[in-house]
Amino acid sequence: MAEVRHRFTSVRGHRVFYREAGPTDAPTVVLLHGYPTSSRMFRHLLPALADRFHVIAPDHLGFGQSATPPAADFDYTFDALAEVTEDLLGQLGVKRYAIYVQDYGAPIGWRLALRNPDDVTAIISQNGNAYDEGFVPEFWAPVWAYAQSPDSSTEAALRGALSEEAIRWQYTHGVAEPELVDPDTWATDHREISRPGLDRIQLDLFRDYATNPPLYPRLHEYFRTRQVPLLAIWGAKDEIFGPDGARAFAKDLENAQIQLIPDGGHFLLESHLDTVADAMRTFLGQHLSPRA
Repeated sequence: MAEVRHRFTSVRGHRVFYREAGPTDAPTVVLLHGYPTSSRMFRHLLPALADRFHVIAPDHLGFGQSATPPAADFDYTFDALAEVTEDLLGQLGVKRYAIYVQDYGAPIGWRLALRNPDDVTAIISQNGNAYDEGFVPEFWAPVWAYAQSPDSSTEAALRGALSEEAIRWQYTHGVAEPELVDPDTWATDHREISRPGLDRIQLDLFRDYATNPPLYPRLHEYFRTRQVPLLAIWGAKDEIFGPDGARAFAKDLENAQIQLIPDGGHFLLESHLDTVADAMRTFLGQHLSPRA
């Protein structure tokens, strides 16, 4: 089993935690986690890739082991989280890299690619949305309402998403065998986002999610002009980002590889780790020059 190192550094005056594995002279893969979790979601994927790739998985500010400056002192937007990630990679000397994006990791990864298109060598989107077709309306209606009119009533609807029950649902919905999902996942996530002040941070990010769809036309143009290698591996039963979001990549990327997991939900790594890891190793082996 490959060694995974757990490191801290300072980025823009904030403590940032990241996990790192694999030889530094191998192609780099950056793993960007979603809500409400942290780089912990990659705890099993890192060693599965590290024999052939250099793998880095940071915690976004406000999540996991990274700093959680109060919302009054830090502007919790996807632009800001992307800037911190960009600076972290620069500090680590990472100039070219593939990205794995899931949920919140997607708008962060898209911003990295749009700012520095030559840096991104390949993309794996695991339920990481890039098209309007991917939004499941019933889930997103309260988010759009809060973004448009942030008041006590729209905020109350979103505070329910911070509950342990709502987080457990994210992990288990659509999974044919939910007993495969470790309950420590949602218990840990709930404990993390229940820390004092974290509710305000998460609400700020919910509100800022409305800035992502207006970015999509630029992103689609990037896809069309760059034709970056992309694997969309998607839990088909995800009721947050539906499978049409995966299929939509084919509109702009001629050689997009789209793999729908029929009995998978939002967090595939908890129920289909081997399927995802095998698909990634094959895909990255086709498009990068991995260490033998």
